[in-house]
Amino acid sequence: MKIYEHQVKDLFRKYAIPVPKGIVARTVSEAVSAARSLGSLPVVVKAQTHAGGRGKAGGILVAATLEEAKAAASALLGRNLVTDQTGPEGQPVNALLIEERVEAARELYLGLTIDRAKKCPALIVCGKGGVEIEELARQEPDKVVVEHIDPAFGLRPFQASRPFFSLEIPPGTVGALASVAMALYRLFLASDGSILEINPLVLTDAGAIVALDAKMTIDDNALFRQPDLVSLSDPGSESGLEAEARRAGLNYIKLKGNVGCMVNGAGLAMATMDLIKLAGAEPANFLDVGGGATSEMVKEGLRILLSDPDVQLLFINVFGGILRCDVLARGLAAGAEELSVKLPVIVRLEGTNKKKGQEILAASGISFVSVGSLKEAAERIKCEMARGRPA
Repeated sequence: MKIYEHQVKDLFRKYAIPVPKGIVARTVSEAVSAARSLGSLPVVVKAQTHAGGRGKAGGILVAATLEEAKAAASALLGRNLVTDQTGPEGQPVNALLIEERVEAARELYLGLTIDRAKKCPALIVCGKGGVEIEELARQEPDKVVVEHIDPAFGLRPFQASRPFFSLEIPPGTVGALASVAMALYRLFLASDGSILEINPLVLTDAGAIVALDAKMTIDDNALFRQPDLVSLSDPGSESGLEAEARRAGLNYIKLKGNVGCMVNGAGLAMATMDLIKLAGAEPANFLDVGGGATSEMVKEGLRILLSDPDVQLLFINVFGGILRCDVLARGLAAGAEELSVKLPVIVRLEGTNKKKGQEILAASGISFVSVGSLKEAAERIKCEMARGRPA
């Protein structure tokens, strides 16, 4: 689960992590009042969405006057902000954060995440923060310093300090930066975070340290013990199909391709998308029905996939376990008949009641293309592409 920048900064204040003065506004008049209340111009008008890349996409504007603040708020509120992380549909801007402008002498990156390979949290520090941090990490990985944290001991002071010494930070500033890192780690643990980052963390000419931007993702599996954070979620930030899938007990992620995917399990989803790309196509989305889906849930999942106008081919790839193949097949058959499916549908079933599931699909009267292996599935996807169906 993601929360907005202004919500993360409220948490930062509780942990004594310094942030700029800021006020949330949800209307143009509130934005102008907020700019006036901050007491000094210019101010920064920041669109509140859950995606990164806002600055590049025009979602962060500087206003030198109240009139400019009004114009910036009018330009941002109510629009869908499209960034590199949102896809072409963008995300709605329903709120703004109006902040005092802070002049940075130096920008850093400071973040925490879970290193899945090493099975522990990792503190990540980079001597250059800002909008190009991802590109810098790809092109110059040696500039990114990583400290792996033993969960039994937590982040120790020497670990919090060491990355900043390696970046030639003035010794008098290292202690304060290490204190910010320690506070960030305490928040990360307390909130069951999977990602928590400050980008940029700036040093001013006056020697102040300020978290200019903030991003936080909370582990969905831990939400049952984070009721205060759950109350901060905004279902309206999800796309229509994501929200529909969530209400149906399904997981749906929109992508940029042309092949719709129904799977059961995140690992199988990753393998399925790799297969589609190896076949020369691109996944348009994936819909994970999970292990406990009913036939009705499968039928609803099929409807959601077909509601995506980019989908020109469906690939159903399911390993029957808790979700038996016959249960899936009944849902597919009922959904395909009700929705009058015209697109080619490739189905690979393995596992519990596979034969029964295949019999149900064969008797449905719907032109499902049944395949027995991933290799055969890839060949069928290539075949459909050769016929000119997917773009």
